[in-house]
Amino acid sequence: MAIPDRYARTFLEDGPNLAWLLSVNVLAMLVGVRFYVETLPEVPIYLWPLYADSPAALFLVTLSLATLVPNLGRRLDAAPRNRPLAYLHTFAFAWLVKYGLWTAVSLNLGFGAYFGPPWDPDALWSYWFIVLTHLGFVAEAYLLPRYGATTRGALAATLFALLANDALDYLFGFHPPLRYEPGLVLPVATVGLSALSVAAAARAFDRLGPDDRPSA
Repeated sequence: MAIPDRYARTFLEDGPNLAWLLSVNVLAMLVGVRFYVETLPEVPIYLWPLYADSPAALFLVTLSLATLVPNLGRRLDAAPRNRPLAYLHTFAFAWLVKYGLWTAVSLNLGFGAYFGPPWDPDALWSYWFIVLTHLGFVAEAYLLPRYGATTRGALAATLFALLANDALDYLFGFHPPLRYEPGLVLPVATVGLSALSVAAAARAFDRLGPDDRPSA
């Protein structure tokens, strides 16, 4: 999967379009946080970034996109590339892909608790809106390889962080609120999505090279 160059440039090289994209992500992050508000007091504060999975993904991609602000007025291929940015872009990509897909998987494993006809007010929000917007995470993730790069270290660190998150979710019980017990299938699927998202990042991104552009 790749975002066509003309669409990527439309959103990432143009100031108003980039500002719109950043604003949408911030708004979506705030909406996502509302989903966790009732259960946050039960989770240690230092674990909140790992507990609130989708808001964390949106926070990371917002940071990633914000690195393009100094590049406005120039082509995407002039955007800076360095090792810290490679880690940021890789984490953002993998978090978006994993939790975009995880939401669709988890809601469909508990299909009866969420699904309903699209005119049902609860189903409209609890199934259709949630699934479709989270699948949009995956599409947005593929904007990042248009300007970023990765490294073997960034990929390894991302996989480690995602698997640590999985352990926190299912060994210690800090998974996002669900309307059903996750059982065994969802944890196994989640670990598989961790590996899949990092593999997708490895395939989508160029490798950072010695001649890549440093930050201005």
